[in-house]
Order: sequence, then C-alpha cells, then structure tokens
Amino acid sequence: MKDNKIVLIDGHSILHRAFYGIPDLTSPDGLHTNAVYGFLNIMFKILEEEQPGSLAVAFDLHGPTFRHKLYDAYKGTRKAMPDELREQIPLIKEMLTAMHIPLMMLEGYEADDLIGTVSLQMEQAGMEVSIISGDRDLLQLASDTTLVRIPKTKRSGTEIEDYYAKDVLERFQVPPAGIIELKALMGDASDNIPGIPGVGEKTAAKIISAFGTIENAYAHLEEITPNKARESLRDHYDLAQLSKTLATIDRHAPFVLDAQQAKIGQMYTGEALAFCRKLGFKNMISRFERETLENNMPKLPQVQIIETPDAAEKWLKDAASASRLGMHLLAGKCGLLGAAFCADQTVAYFPCVNAQTGEWLTAQIAALIGSREKEQPVACIGLKEQLSYLPAYIKNAEAENTGAQSMCGSWFDCAVADYLLNPLKNQYPYDEIAAEYAKITLPSAQELLGKAKPEEAGTQVCAEIAGYSALAAACSFEPLKQALDETGMLKLFDTVEMPLVFVLYDMQKEGVRVRADLLRAYSADLAVRIEALEKQIYEQAGEQFNLNSPKQLGQILFEKLKMPYGKKTKTGYSTAADVLEKLSEEYPLVADILEYRQLAKLKFPYADGLSAFISEDGRIHGKFHQMVTATGRISSADPNLQNIPVRTKLGRELRKVFVPKDGFVFVDADYSQIELRVLAHASGDQKLIEAYKEAKDIHAITASQVFHVPQDEVTPLLRRNAKAVNFGIVYGISSFGLSQGLSITRKEAQAYIEQYFKTYPGIKEFLDRCIADAKEKGWAVTLFGRRRPVPELKSSNFMQRSFGERVAMNSPIQGTAADIIKIAMI
Repeated sequence: MKDNKIVLIDGHSILHRAFYGIPDLTSPDGLHTNAVYGFLNIMFKILEEEQPGSLAVAFDLHGPTFRHKLYDAYKGTRKAMPDELREQIPLIKEMLTAMHIPLMMLEGYEADDLIGTVSLQMEQAGMEVSIISGDRDLLQLASDTTLVRIPKTKRSGTEIEDYYAKDVLERFQVPPAGIIELKALMGDASDNIPGIPGVGEKTAAKIISAFGTIENAYAHLEEITPNKARESLRDHYDLAQLSKTLATIDRHAPFVLDAQQAKIGQMYTGEALAFCRKLGFKNMISRFERETLENNMPKLPQVQIIETPDAAEKWLKDAASASRLGMHLLAGKCGLLGAAFCADQTVAYFPCVNAQTGEWLTAQIAALIGSREKEQPVACIGLKEQLSYLPAYIKNAEAENTGAQSMCGSWFDCAVADYLLNPLKNQYPYDEIAAEYAKITLPSAQELLGKAKPEEAGTQVCAEIAGYSALAAACSFEPLKQALDETGMLKLFDTVEMPLVFVLYDMQKEGVRVRADLLRAYSADLAVRIEALEKQIYEQAGEQFNLNSPKQLGQILFEKLKMPYGKKTKTGYSTAADVLEKLSEEYPLVADILEYRQLAKLKFPYADGLSAFISEDGRIHGKFHQMVTATGRISSADPNLQNIPVRTKLGRELRKVFVPKDGFVFVDADYSQIELRVLAHASGDQKLIEAYKEAKDIHAITASQVFHVPQDEVTPLLRRNAKAVNFGIVYGISSFGLSQGLSITRKEAQAYIEQYFKTYPGIKEFLDRCIADAKEKGWAVTLFGRRRPVPELKSSNFMQRSFGERVAMNSPIQGTAADIIKIAMI
C-alpha cells in the first residue's frame, strides 16, 4: 500500500458509466443494482492496481449548483436521470459508508469542484493523485503527479484510459488547461456543455493549438479556418463563453478532506457484507466474506465441544437460566449429528455419537425447553425441520394435550421472522440473519462445508455450523422481535406463523398413504397409451421426430404440413398450448399432440415421480413450506402434493392411488370463493356484499347485474364470462388478459371490465386505493398486517410497473385469504 497516494472517485460519473455498461440487475427485493455492482467492480479494480493509502468518493448534493443554474438559464432543462439509476444513488452511498469510505459533498458545488479542490491540496502536500471519472472534463486536472483515469465498462470487463499531462497533450494536441477551451468550442452533451454549432473535436483542437484560448481565437477571428468554424464562433461567441464557464472546474471550493478519515482501513465490514447480500451480489460476497472473516473471526465466541454426559448435563442445567438461549440441531443423512446451544455469549456443541446418546441428549433438551419461562423462548433458525429430532419434547407436549398455539410460545424461529420482514428473499440462512439483525459476521455453512455433506465433515466443522446458527438465533431474536413489532407484524408472527410451524410439521410427519401397486399399474397404462399415440402421431406426420422438442414440432407443423397460425420467434415456431388448441379442432394430428403432452405430464412427474417418494411405511411425507411465496401462501415440494391434477378423468384416476389408513376416510374441506368474499369485505362494496348475503350463485348474480339480464335468463356463456371477470378482477387482470381467456376482442373485454366496475364501484375505489397506498409506502398489506414489498411500482419500465400494480391489487386479497386458511389449519 502506498501511503503517499490517494484515489478520488467521481461518484455520479462512475455510477452513470456502470449503469449503461452493465445489463439490468435486481436485488432479491426488486431494487435495481447494476450501477452499484459496476461501480464496486471498477473501484476494486482501481484499488488493486493503484494500492493507494487513501480513498474518497465525491457526489453532487441535491439542489442546483452555480453551473446548473447557468445551464438552466441557457437551455431550460437538463436531461432527466432514469429512475432506475436515481434509486441506486442512495444504495451506493450506503454501501460506501458501510465500507468506511468518506463521501465528499458540499452544498452548491459539483463533485468535479470537490475533486479539483482536493486534488490540488493533495498535490501541494506532495502526494500522488489518481482521479477516476467517466467525464473528460476532469482531464484539465491532469499533471505530472495527478493521473486522470477514465474507465469504460463493457460486458467483457472494465478498460481504463490513463492520462497524465503529457498524455493529454499527445491525445488532444492541447495541455490539460486547454481541455476547458476545447469544451467551450465542441461542447459535451454528457456533461450538459452546449459548445458552439458545427465545431467538432478535430477543429476545436486545431483552433486551440493555434490560439491557446477562445478569447485569443475571437481576437484573431479572420485567421480561423475553416469558414464554418469562423462564422460559428462569430455568431455564437456568447455560447462559447458560457460553455467555458460550465467546463471550468473550481479548484478553490471551501472544502478540506479529512486526511485521517480518507486513509483506507478495514473496508470489508459486517455491515458491508450484509448489504452486499441484501443486494444479491453473489460474485462479490466471497470477497467480502474472506476479508471480513479475517478481521472479525477472533471476536466470535469459540464453540466448546462437550462430549461427556456429566459435562453436558451441567452445561445444560446452567443454560436454563440464560437470559437468551439459541439452539440448533444438526442432522445428516443418517439422523442427528449433534446439538448446539448459545446461552448468552457461551456456545457449546454436543456431538451425537450413537442412537443412545441421541435419545439421552434430546431428553435433556426437552427438559431444558420445558423449564424455561414463556417470556424467554428458545430462539432457532428453521425449527420445523429440527422438531423431528425432539421426540421427547413432542411426546411431553402431546401428553399434556398442548396444541400448536401453546407449544409455539416456547420458541422463536428467526427464519420465519425474517421471512415476514423480507418475503422476497429466496433463503434465510443463519449468516445472513446474523449480519442483518445482530450485525455479526459469521462464515456460512456452505463456506465451512465446501463440497462435503454434514455427515462427511468432522466434529469441529459440525460444531461451528450448529454453534454459529445457535449464536445467530440468540443474538438476532430481540432485534427481529422489535422489527416485527415496529412493522405491526408481531401478532401475525405469534398467532399465525409460529403455530403454523407445528401444524406443518405434523402434516409432514403424518404423510399420506399411497397404493404403490395402483401407482405402478397407472404408470404402465399411461406408457401403453403414450406409445400408441407416438406411433399415431409419426404416421400422420410422415416421419419420426422428437415430440418434446418445440423446434422440431414447429418445423413439422408449420413448414412441412403448412398449418396456419405459425408464429416464428428467435428459437423457432411457437408451439404453446394456445396455438395448438386453435389447430386441434381442424387437425387430428394436433389433437393427438395435445393429448400426448397431457399424458406425458401425468406419467413422468407424477406416475413415475411419486414412486421415488414412497417411504418404508408406505406413505409420502412431502415438505410443506411457509417461507417461499411473497403473499404468504403455503407451498409444497418433494413432491408437490398441491398440484395433483383433478380437472381431467385421467387426473382423477391418479388421485385414487392416495388412500386413507384403515378405518378412516378422507375429508375434503375448502372455503367457498374465499378471495371474492375477502374482496367484498375489504372493499365494502354493498352490491357484492348483498349478492353474498343472498347465498345464491355469485357468478349468475354478477352476470345478471353486469350484462343487464334477469337472473333466470343468464346463459351458461354469460355466467362463464362473469366468472372470468370476477376472478380476473381479484388478480388485476387486463383487458388483453381477459380477451385471451374468453376468446373475445380486447375492446369487448374492456367493455366487460368497465361495466363490472360500474356495477361494483366500491371495488374500483378499493383497487385504486391499494395501488396508491403501495406506491406511497412501498408495500401492500393484508387485513392481518402481512406486508408484501412492491418495488416494481418504482420502475420506469411500463411492463414492470403494470406488474407492480397487479401485485398491489392482488396481494391484500390473496394474502388475507392465505392468512385465513392458516388460521383455520391451526
């Protein structure tokens, strides 16, 4: 590191270059981040090359500077900054502040002026200066000891042009001070400098090389060539003078950089790492983790490994009185590997060497949890999957006839809390939770494990993974609880989400019985029918081809057989369902292809796929997730039991393989039109409420009111159309979407929607209010207080904004319905 060197970065300029040089990126919560990502890449590249001892970044402050006012007086308005770029300015400032990099800002002065002023001060102090900017205006600051570096961001990487004073002279035929004169003549649209008409870079360089300044050139006007340049300077000399003023950087602004503050220290802080993760910069996280860990690891409490029963019993007994207690049970393929606890600041890991140790350990844990007061819950991360290894605790709770609502009082799942606060994230690992809420930097499980699985790692690695998770939970519990309280979601967490953990655990543990013999027979029957269809399709097509290749199928249908409706895309003809359905009535081949697709969807994911999930007890124990969807809906995986087909006869046949255990029956319970009822309640629309109070066919009533026909004259078609509008309104459907669904013109669809809103004016007012509230607050909210961030509403992209509006309308309805279902389940 060179203590006598300082790097000064032109913040807005580099952010601007990065924004246009890198494709659009968005964070997990929908913020645009490409400019921030590009800025950091440029900065790291410069720091690695320069190895400076000091660093500062200059930004314009909000509000007009002298030059802004001067330019506005001439032209009226400057080019507006894109919203996607504007929203990234506070992000980069927050990141740089987290990295302890000083920001240079001064009311009434541009970043250029501060860089010019500070670079002069540093030169006079005998330091080497490197200025990083995308604006060539700053070339006027180049000297023998000040280097101006102009990065160009491309997909392939960052290229940098370097200019000392001699390089400026060689490239532009003028010394650094001559750059001001060049700009006065040729202008610079990127920096709002107009210049004079008809004078480009070559002509401007020729004039300034000959005369030195625009004033001297104007004094020798008749000697200037070509004629066009001479006439332009004569007619627009006032504009050249304005441009010179705009191009001149003030090197004597009333600003002094704190040299001590500018010295590069520990940039890779825990706050910066957390912010990096928040923005989703996966490629940068490893750099921050590596650097941060080197500086922060010594501060972490050491994980004690306790291997004897006596020592474990004593430690757990002492832990019972801890003011905060975190826990993590680490499991592998063969079962429980060990348990970790964090009691206040002490972390211990108890390895599970055999089944007997495991039983003893989990019994001790059950006693520990049972001994704690309800006001002091055990904090953990990912409780549902750990409950499987707490049989003693579950047995005690069941013996006391304790329901989910009561059991959850002993626990606080930090992952569930983080999900409520950040529902757009994909995962909720302990290291990210610790960084965001406890401001602690921890190595991730992936970093500790590498490519190994937990059961393959040694005791020390397992102790660190489980111990750090317990530590993260213990330290994040209070900040998370406070954040939930501040956002109005603590009651939702306590009464809905935490009890649901136990409900979903019970569902997974219970599973559903499957007749494997029926499943095999079903699969075999599908295989026979698929083979017959394939043969039939190939005969009609006149050749064999890959039926699962849209490209090959498109060539057969639209090139070889010359069928209509062929829409060619970059990858070939579209063979989407809506295209094929248009053709199926006229072409038996296409009808067979649609049937083949339907059978293939039943056979491979379901008939064959379900078999892999049947456990030794003859049941499928699927996973139910509460932390996946942004609206709060529960999702299912391994396998997805929520999407078993039911609309077709074959789909219903598949459902027959699921059977209740002997002596029991299945009960199917559902809420009738819950989302429409929520809409009626939330909007307060009297007509829709009255329709439900009549307890009749809501879609027939809607059809009668919207299409102005007596209810007994509503046809099946009118009812179907009304139903499409009813449910479409809930999902913020557009006239285009409705026209596609009903196979009508867009104009007709728009008329349906307008008539619907005339019939139910309260709904229109409610939906408009949902959008307005989400735009103002940044999130949509359910009747139970669940928030769903809607960052898309800030986008300058019309499609993104439209999606955001649909989310703002739908989330309060769909999210409320999901909350009601969860309450019923509990």
